[in-house]
Amino acid sequence: VQLQAFGGGLVQAGGSLRLSCAASGRTARTVSNNAMGWFRQGPGKEREFVAGISWNGGSTSYSSSVKGRFTISRDRANNAIYLQMNSLKPEDTAVYYCAAARTAVPSSEYNYYTSWGQGTQVTVSS
Repeated sequence: VQLQAFGGGLVQAGGSLRLSCAASGRTARTVSNNAMGWFRQGPGKEREFVAGISWNGGSTSYSSSVKGRFTISRDRANNAIYLQMNSLKPEDTAVYYCAAARTAVPSSEYNYYTSWGQGTQVTVSS
C-alpha cells in the first residue's frame, strides 16, 4: 500500500492546519482494518509519535505535547486519515508522516507501523 500525506505548509503560531493522508494501490483497502497514525520529525530530532487511531475510529491516542490541540480522524470508506492541528506552536515544526500499523489498535511504538508515507512539511513561525 502507498500512503501519501499532504496539507502541510507555513503558518503563524496560534494558527491551524489540516493534514490528510490517502492510501492507494491494490492493497489500499487493507488499511481500513488497521490502526493508523501520525508521526513527526523535527530538525535534529528523532521521529516521534503524534497521534493514532484504531481501525474503526473508536479509539484514539495522542502524545502529551499535542493532546487537546490536535485531533486525528479517519474515513474508512476512502482509506484516509486526517490530523486537525490547532493552536500550533513553533515547536510543532516538523515533517509529518502518516503510517499504517500492523495492529487494529494504535500504538506509539514506531515498530508497530509497517507502511509509511513520504511526509509533509509543517512550519510554524513565531
